[in-house]
Amino acid sequence: MLQLREIATPVPAENEVLIKLYASSVNPLDSFVIRGPLFFVPMIGRRLKPKHKIAGADIAGRVESVGRDVKQFRPGDEVFGASFGEKGLGGFAEYACAIEDSLARKPANLSFEDAASVPVAAITALQGLRDKGRIQRGQKVLVDGASGGVGTFAIQIAKSFGADVTAVCSPRNLHRALSIGADHVIDYTQEDFTQSGLRYDLILGANAHHSIFDYRRALSRGGIFVMVGGPLVRILQAVLLAPFLSRISNKKIRFFIAKTNAEDLVVLKDLLEAGKIVPVIDRRYPLGEVAEALRYREQGHAQGKIVITIDHSDEVRGSL
Repeated sequence: MLQLREIATPVPAENEVLIKLYASSVNPLDSFVIRGPLFFVPMIGRRLKPKHKIAGADIAGRVESVGRDVKQFRPGDEVFGASFGEKGLGGFAEYACAIEDSLARKPANLSFEDAASVPVAAITALQGLRDKGRIQRGQKVLVDGASGGVGTFAIQIAKSFGADVTAVCSPRNLHRALSIGADHVIDYTQEDFTQSGLRYDLILGANAHHSIFDYRRALSRGGIFVMVGGPLVRILQAVLLAPFLSRISNKKIRFFIAKTNAEDLVVLKDLLEAGKIVPVIDRRYPLGEVAEALRYREQGHAQGKIVITIDHSDEVRGSL
């Protein structure tokens, strides 16, 4: 469904920044953007054309020009963030526009590729733990789906808050989870943490494979389960049942979709520059191989983030 072709360089609106991109990265969001919001319902989804023609949310690059209402950036600034503009997304391209509030200056110690791996996944982890999970120092926090983009950031962000972190992942990812700060690891092929009898103050479901009733059982009194990803059936279950279950018990169930903003990007920038979180990148693909990158992500075996590198050596105005 993806085609590489030449288009005109976008023009920023009054509150937007035009960025020459050097890297982007892949997120589950891209599947919805490319295939349309109901792609999982064959008879309906294939009749609805995607709203946005260019996919890709995460971006990192240099500012080319700015709209007249932009105050924080000027040409030449190195930035990272999300390409949410008036025309939607656009990160799988050589140039993209983004609103000012979805950008921050790139961490000085990161390459463009590392910076592009951060925005959507790390903000999801940060907002899930801090805002929805109300994480506190000393809490027992479990990250289910700890080897993907959100999960690898969640381990490190939870540690930065002073939590005791348990990571749930496959056997091949146990060592990596420990290397980025997890205090304990659980091999989900050998142990079901929802049946172990252990209780956690906060569970972040980055790849929620269990029923919300199973997660609820694994919570301590007053605990919170935050779902940020997983199969559609689990998401629908959480959306429909979480309000009721949270009212009848002191254990809370929450589902949310992260919102990129400059303030949280600055928080992440500080953590990155302090070395408290480090991007974990699995694979890199050139812009012309975005389709392969998306196929690899959808297999569900990525160990960290999948990055798209953008080469300007021939200055082709291409996009996907």
